[in-house]
Amino acid sequence: MPATATMNTSQNPSTSSDLPTASMVAVAKKQRVQDAIFHRLTQTFSLLVLAALVGIIVSLFVNAWPTFAKFGAHFLWYVEWDIVNDEFGAAISMVGTVLSAGIALLLAVPLAFGIAVFLTETCPVWLRRPLGTAIELLAAVPSIIYGMFGLFVFAPFYADFMQVPLQNVLGGMPLIGWLFGGATNGLGILAAGIILAFMVLPFVAAVMRDVFEITPPILRESAYGLGCTTWEVVRKVVLPYTQKGVIGGIMLGLGRALGETMAVTFVIGNANRLPTSLFSPGTSIASVLANEFGEAEGLHFNTLFALGFLLFCITFVVLAVAKLLIIRAEKAKGT
Repeated sequence: MPATATMNTSQNPSTSSDLPTASMVAVAKKQRVQDAIFHRLTQTFSLLVLAALVGIIVSLFVNAWPTFAKFGAHFLWYVEWDIVNDEFGAAISMVGTVLSAGIALLLAVPLAFGIAVFLTETCPVWLRRPLGTAIELLAAVPSIIYGMFGLFVFAPFYADFMQVPLQNVLGGMPLIGWLFGGATNGLGILAAGIILAFMVLPFVAAVMRDVFEITPPILRESAYGLGCTTWEVVRKVVLPYTQKGVIGGIMLGLGRALGETMAVTFVIGNANRLPTSLFSPGTSIASVLANEFGEAEGLHFNTLFALGFLLFCITFVVLAVAKLLIIRAEKAKGT
């Protein structure tokens, strides 16, 4: 009989010792409550961000509606900016914004790529950390400092040693000579683009360096073992692996360039007319807002909100295009 009882106990794994105790049930219930609270809390934070975004869009559009109602779609390509007669157009500031940001990216992205490749592939170990720290410190410099540097240091140097030689050499050439016309006073669209490139460069370089460093070492070592050069490793291994991060870094820099205010205001020239050359003074949406919001009233006040809404739309379009590029790249790789 004892043997039979022992056999029955061994065949039945659900003994009384395996059953959950009251304390275990209480702990599990407490954990479920904590998980539910944590889930709702994080969900609330996410919804707060979304609500803030929607609130910004709605407030911009509501305040900009009188301008949109008066000018309609014509506001986008209208070049008049007459505060006295309440005639406004966004074309001049939109062109200046896009041109200055585009010049900044054309200058900053190749330099940032070279810096990131050097830091991750060929830089001596003893130099890697101080150089990387220096780049990160450049990203922390306030924009007003860049603006003061651009106006008081860069602009005189740029006028004497860049604008004048470029105008003398290239100003009379056919097809491209018009790009280098205008006054050589150190201000203008190209000057704003160069200063923006200074500001964008550390952001893009830091992001590229970080994403390049996450490439698994075994992939690099395998490529070098097959006889690849450093450039081939970067082009065929590192860049495909970090494509999303690289595009994200470039878009981060573009967003900084599109919305930059004080540095551009210092050096762009602040002239409400379409630029006719790279040396021509111009304006941007951000600089118009900085210069005129303090004294704006009536329709002028609503027009500045309309410009802010357009800047938001431009940024949104840029981010949407970046997302589409990433999706197409992922589909091309078959992932």
